[in-house]
Amino acid sequence: MDGQSGLMLFGAGITGGVVTAIVGGASLITFPALLAAGLPPIVANASNTVALTPGNLVAGLADRERLPRWDRSLLGLMVVCVAGSVAGATLLLVTPEKAFAAIVPLLIGFATILFAVSGRIRSWIQSRAAATGPGLWSSERLRALLCAPVAVYGGYFGAGMSVMLLAILSVSHGDEFRAANVLKNLLSGLTSFVAVVVFVLQGVVAWPPTIVMMAGAIVGGFLGGRLARVLPPDIVRWIVIVVGTILTLVYAWRDWLR
Repeated sequence: MDGQSGLMLFGAGITGGVVTAIVGGASLITFPALLAAGLPPIVANASNTVALTPGNLVAGLADRERLPRWDRSLLGLMVVCVAGSVAGATLLLVTPEKAFAAIVPLLIGFATILFAVSGRIRSWIQSRAAATGPGLWSSERLRALLCAPVAVYGGYFGAGMSVMLLAILSVSHGDEFRAANVLKNLLSGLTSFVAVVVFVLQGVVAWPPTIVMMAGAIVGGFLGGRLARVLPPDIVRWIVIVVGTILTLVYAWRDWLR
């Protein structure tokens, strides 16, 4: 990693940290930056997960007033997330490099779409929860069943995972959207942390770029907390959507059409 790449990764980390603090979606910035720095796609994906996980864990513990009770239901969801994350991370490691590179445009595009419609998903979920109550969605087994494939996706790639988790958890929490959001952050952080353990043990993390980006993300998270007071979230959201769309097209052209 040369000085120019280091500056680019640090800047991408700062940008990703700011984006996370205001609207979320940092991976749409940081993962392509690691690819641009010359890392192989699988190594870039693993390194990106490591670089962003500390922020995810901090977010999960930020709202202490709405932390869930440690009961059988929470333990069950945590077990599902751990098992799913291990499965997803393992699947990533056994995926051939060329095959993963071929689906990178799909992954970035899918995450961009999820990010773009996350506001509508959140509004629809809140309206449904208020109208019908928890109902069937309060079933522990059903929530665990629905969270399992999301956890696998989180261990494999992760971008957009929070939107899917929130979609599942919000309905079961009725009008307690804040509590659902805290639980989402905790489960997202746990899923990412487990994937990090797998990636570190398997030695697929490029540490110098990861540490540089992690430092930038920490700075960006701090700055984002301040900028959130003055920057309209919709502007930041649209910037991320446009960047994600452009990157999807760029990688589709590079990996599919050339």
